[in-house]
Amino acid sequence: MLQMKANKSQKMTKLNAIILLALLIALQSCGNKEEANRTLGIIGNKDIINGDTIYPSIPDFQFVNQLGDTITNETFGNKAYVVDFFFTSCPTICPKVSNSMLTVQNAFIDDDRLLLLAHSIDVKRDTVDRLFDYAEKLGANHSKWHFVTGDKMAIYDIADDYFSIAIENPEAPGGFDHSGRLILVDENRHVRSFCDGTNTDEVDRFIKDIEILLAEMN
Repeated sequence: MLQMKANKSQKMTKLNAIILLALLIALQSCGNKEEANRTLGIIGNKDIINGDTIYPSIPDFQFVNQLGDTITNETFGNKAYVVDFFFTSCPTICPKVSNSMLTVQNAFIDDDRLLLLAHSIDVKRDTVDRLFDYAEKLGANHSKWHFVTGDKMAIYDIADDYFSIAIENPEAPGGFDHSGRLILVDENRHVRSFCDGTNTDEVDRFIKDIEILLAEMN
């Protein structure tokens, strides 16, 4: 009798384990389907003008990169790009954020549909030569990743359009306040995704968002 109860208990345990395994597989399958079907919206408040839906977009800009070349919106024509704000003497988050940008660069190094754009917020000290040296030490591909300087207020103002922060603050480490965000912009100048560039899990998710956007562009 005891043996029969033991066998019955073992069968129930195995059955429960099978049910649990099946449930986990089903949940994983649902998660994979949701991930595969996930799309990226356009970030920001939309306006309706004369019946047309108008989304916020990145305005015209003109900066100078680490090679001394003029960089404008046309540089990114028909391409997606990833943006950040940094300065070369940053004593806090910039090195980690720049390494996250490097991870993005290397993940899409052979994909011409994606470029990278890093704005220096220390335009006084971050000269073209200094940006070049920074890019070289980091391992940046100069044709894929543009480190730019230019008019200070133009850079600070455009940070708002990217839903980021870039301001002078004497009380902040290094003298500047800035976010550690990486921002994804589509070929129509719309912001589609962003992440915390200091968080590796966030960056991994962000890379998947880039893949979704590039598939959308096909």
